[in-house]
Amino acid sequence: MAQEAMSEQSIHRDPALFYWILIPITVVMILTGILRHYITVLLSPKPKPQPLPALREQRSLLRGTYLRNNSPAITTTSFTSRRNYMVNAYKNGAFLKNPESRGQPPANPMTDPAGMEQMMGMMKGNMAMMVPQSLIMGWINAFFSGFVVMKLPFPLTIRFKSMLQSGVATRDLDVRWVSSLSWYFLCLFGLQSVFIFLLGNDNAASQMSQQMAQMNPGAQAGNMFGPGQDPDKMFKAEAENLEVLDHWCVLEGVEDRLLTSMA
Repeated sequence: MAQEAMSEQSIHRDPALFYWILIPITVVMILTGILRHYITVLLSPKPKPQPLPALREQRSLLRGTYLRNNSPAITTTSFTSRRNYMVNAYKNGAFLKNPESRGQPPANPMTDPAGMEQMMGMMKGNMAMMVPQSLIMGWINAFFSGFVVMKLPFPLTIRFKSMLQSGVATRDLDVRWVSSLSWYFLCLFGLQSVFIFLLGNDNAASQMSQQMAQMNPGAQAGNMFGPGQDPDKMFKAEAENLEVLDHWCVLEGVEDRLLTSMA
């Protein structure tokens, strides 16, 4: 009976809450995401053309990775010849942009100009993400704190209560009711599809895309070797991966398989 009473719980709310709290928070979050996207685009530095040795170094490591991942598509003879060439080149440092720096410790990211540029880009991205969210959080706490704005049409477990009812300290309230502060957090992490529709897949408006870009800044900048990484060690690791790979070809025994399927 207690569960039935809890599931049928209703609150008499002012209908104006939907127009003066729910819709303004949603619209402000969408406009803030669009503004953050264009600010990030303006603050991001223009990509500089990399020199040919640096491009050769990166593409050579990708070449070994592609050979290892797509090895079943070629015959054993072709794979063996390619593997021998790549392994010897990796071990001899033929693809390094600075072969004379082999065996030396990597440059300090604090003194490396490329590393400093990446760190400044990450700092600008953090500022473009943190400042608007701090202002919106203060705005919601000042004007909309403590309001219950909507009720979800599906049941939830009690574990969602702390997530959906932030700022509403009521123990007996049904878990399906959503507070204004929780609606802000739901919009913060749930507007990815809206931003993709408005700005495209490669946008800087979403909170999740910002976090993913910060976790892998080298991939966003198109540089496989981040600050503090040793390309020689990465080449040797890829050479070891190629050496221990047990090759097989999808065309081995294809005649027998074809005849077996037709029999």
